Amino acid sequence: MAAVEVERRDRVGIIRLNRPEARNAVNGELANGVEAALDEFEADDGIQAVVLTGNGPVFCAGADLKLVAAGKGAEMATTKGNFAGVVRRNYSKPLIAAVNGPALAGGFEIVLSCDLVVAADHAVFGLPEVKRGLFAAAGGLLRLPKRIPLATATELAITGDPIDAHRALALGLVNRVVPADDVVDAALELAARIAANGPLAIKNSLRMVREAGDLSEDEGWPRNFELAMEVFASKDSIEGATAFAEKREPRWTGT
Repeated sequence: MAAVEVERRDRVGIIRLNRPEARNAVNGELANGVEAALDEFEADDGIQAVVLTGNGPVFCAGADLKLVAAGKGAEMATTKGNFAGVVRRNYSKPLIAAVNGPALAGGFEIVLSCDLVVAADHAVFGLPEVKRGLFAAAGGLLRLPKRIPLATATELAITGDPIDAHRALALGLVNRVVPADDVVDAALELAARIAANGPLAIKNSLRMVREAGDLSEDEGWPRNFELAMEVFASKDSIEGATAFAEKREPRWTGT
């Protein structure tokens, strides 16, 4: 059984973590499978957004501790994405986490590496590493304080206690909370709304939003202008305006 399943739905790619018997814990096969799937979708101009989810009742329990205990933790990191093939990936297309169940430790860090999050109503999120005398080294401690208030991020980091999906929604960590049976469909609906837009406009808008938090306003304006000019100079910007005037759907080319 492959550790990762890959699927296409129109202009949306789907990556499913497929180690349900191990709570989708990350091993080398899963990490390399995720990286390969991301490579495949990134090279495919027909894919405009990617949904990442898990099979079974758990999204991801984090690192496979059997590998950690055996001193083989390095197997869980890949060249481009590092842990799970994704946490350090500077991905060019929107990533949507469809969190079908608990996302803990490295599983939560995978979620934090995604741009948007749709969560099942029973999902929980947390960084319990400190409870085992460990350190959340896959980006959670870097990203969490940028997504929620510092005091709350600090509490999660040093108590190791989880929060439920509704608290995550209130904090802005999650975009949607839906019944468990609907989580993938809701993520696909969100992805389809993104994929209906101009490819270059999506790409550059995503880049600006991601970069904005690390730029001062003086630094941000030149970058904003640079990315905007790429979009305004494209054929798709003319097509979008023309389609609006002609009251029809645009026919994007990505150029």
